[in-house]
Amino acid sequence: MITPANLGFPRIGKKRELKRALESFWKGDTSENALQKTAAQIRQTHWQTQKNAGIEIIPSNDFSLYDHMLDTSIMLGAIPNRFRQQGEDSPLALYFQMARGGEKTKAMEMTKWFDTNYHYLVPELSKATRFQANPAKTLGEFHEAKKLGITTRPVLIGPVSYLLLAKMQDESNRWTLLPSLVKTYGEIITNLAEAGASWIQMDEPCLVLDLDAQAQRAYQEAYDSLQPSKASLMLTSYFGALDDNLALACSLPAAGLHVDLTRGKDQMEEVCRSLPKGRALSLGVIDGRNIWKSDLEKTLSSLTQARDLRGEDSLLLAPSCSLLHVPVDLSQETALDAELASWMAFAEQKLQEIRLLADGLRGRKDEKAFAENKEALRKRRASPRIHHQEARARLQAVTPDMMRRKSPFKERQALQAKSLNLPLLPTTTIGSYPQTKEIRQARAAWKRGEMEREDYERFLENETKEAMRWQERIGLDVPVHGEFERNDMVEYFGEKLDGFAFTKQGWVQSYGSRCVKPPVIYGDVRRLEPMTVRWSRFAQAQTEKPVKGMLTGPVTILQWSFARDDQPESETCRQIALAMRDEVLDLEAAGIRIIQIDEAALREGLPLRRSAWRDYLDWAVEAFRLSACGVRDETQIHTHMCYSEFNDIIPSVAAMDADVISIESSRSKMELLEAFVDFRYPNEIGPGVYDIHSPRVPSCGEMAGLLGLALRVLRPDQLWVNPDCGLKTRGWAEVKPAIEAMVMAARTVRGGLAGS
Repeated sequence: MITPANLGFPRIGKKRELKRALESFWKGDTSENALQKTAAQIRQTHWQTQKNAGIEIIPSNDFSLYDHMLDTSIMLGAIPNRFRQQGEDSPLALYFQMARGGEKTKAMEMTKWFDTNYHYLVPELSKATRFQANPAKTLGEFHEAKKLGITTRPVLIGPVSYLLLAKMQDESNRWTLLPSLVKTYGEIITNLAEAGASWIQMDEPCLVLDLDAQAQRAYQEAYDSLQPSKASLMLTSYFGALDDNLALACSLPAAGLHVDLTRGKDQMEEVCRSLPKGRALSLGVIDGRNIWKSDLEKTLSSLTQARDLRGEDSLLLAPSCSLLHVPVDLSQETALDAELASWMAFAEQKLQEIRLLADGLRGRKDEKAFAENKEALRKRRASPRIHHQEARARLQAVTPDMMRRKSPFKERQALQAKSLNLPLLPTTTIGSYPQTKEIRQARAAWKRGEMEREDYERFLENETKEAMRWQERIGLDVPVHGEFERNDMVEYFGEKLDGFAFTKQGWVQSYGSRCVKPPVIYGDVRRLEPMTVRWSRFAQAQTEKPVKGMLTGPVTILQWSFARDDQPESETCRQIALAMRDEVLDLEAAGIRIIQIDEAALREGLPLRRSAWRDYLDWAVEAFRLSACGVRDETQIHTHMCYSEFNDIIPSVAAMDADVISIESSRSKMELLEAFVDFRYPNEIGPGVYDIHSPRVPSCGEMAGLLGLALRVLRPDQLWVNPDCGLKTRGWAEVKPAIEAMVMAARTVRGGLAGS
């Protein structure tokens, strides 16, 4: 039998109902009961949506109030001691303490989920960790669905991936925890089986990574131990091909295996032949990470081959991964260009594609739907709006000299020091300031035509002036204009570049209540006019200090968009880089002496397999340099990267040759600096001293302490002082005391240096 299945659904709701419910609860405006009621309504809607779409295997426990890895830590009782000691009144209060921190307690570390823009809370483990099964959420959601007449397949992060993605807080070997961890998983699986779950989805995304011998043995030991369970296990890999782990995955005693056939297209035949007969094979044939329609005819042809190799009895069709990474429903996009919309599929439409393919394999092919799909793809390939001669000609004209600064860093550093005349440990921020309710309302009114452009710009000027006055008053050394005119660090630029399209409800979760609305890159990219010069020039006119111009880098714009899939990403990235190069030069000509080109996503885009790193890093670094290297030596180029592990790519980070790099480091207590120190990174660095992803306001003493840690390994003339990231999502009530304390911390430490 051919069975249509799903691995996971977006959590946020069609109208971001979860975001609003969370933020209302955090503010104290609504109760825990109200939050849980909204969450239950979202889950019920999503289960019913999948059932109505013809999906026969529907997941549960894929929903989360904040993060699925945090949920897993709670389920396993892996709660760091500092949270246990807080004595929280309710489990939910403890949960959000771990996610967001508290007045006296730092939140858990956060980092990117593989090569996506989703952030997860990193489990904190040590040799003292004692696991204890807490299946309340998993069982509760299974029972919720069952009451609706839907028997779901619960989703668990598998034990080996959980251990591999955790951070050991001591020097102990993580694998010593495996036996007790697997025993705890066994208890949870037994509880689910007794509740009526016949299948359990065990997500083991680490199976697509380079695994050492210990990790491979861990997989064998874990699943050998879990095999006697009463429920069948669907071992689920995604985000890439199994490659050299294919034999391992096929040998594990799970009743089924899921493989990603969108990022691992070439593995289908080998998987079909290698997986023992009698085991279920789930084929991830619909891209769970992009918004383009699938080629149904081509996919059906390849699935026919899989059916011939495996037979029908144990074949499942599914998205490549959870649909968490795409927007919910394309039918909401009533304002989207009709031609562009005809090329796209969001989560609900992807479920329909799965059902159409399953029906086609069952001999019930919907000829009309397949014909419409074929025609939409034909029109997309033939559309004149995709290719632009000028943009393609500029690509051909790129030379190596365009990707080199005029002088080495040491020479530039001396010229910049003289030109900028900044103190030791200069203070700045990453760029954005709070997007208040008033700012969002004014932008919405202007976009609806209810506010004249002149009135809107006057409003933005007043916001910018106020921010500049405050920065001047507290003594920030390098102020920023605040980005009040920008809706998003990527969308803002996409709206001003040719080749981009935008949705109204195309939201995707980044972490917690934070959602982003990625632009869609459908065609060749080029800049039509200056994008940021007006506001940087206005801000510079308010102060004698050097104002930092703020841009988003080409790799980040590419990674944080739904990129076109009809040409190599490297080519699209170079087109964006040329557009940003024009903007950099215009900012310099307007008198802006410091320009930050954020590349927060450079590490995120790194391929999961080391064998593919070199090619990606080469074109990614070249794209950054192409955007940055046209300026004079006196112009200081900054870049920013957040929530990334740099150890393995530090030579490429250095090859970017930015004069200053700012990084997230406050949650890790400056541990991320180790990579830069070990490499002897030559340029200047701004390790974050203020965790902006938490509402907690750090003290002057705490930030001074972090600067002290940084000065143990960095020279004073190498160190900048800044928050971890932009401050758009925080409120002024948190931002002002935190930044004022940061400036005071820098002064305190600076004074100590002068007196030593």
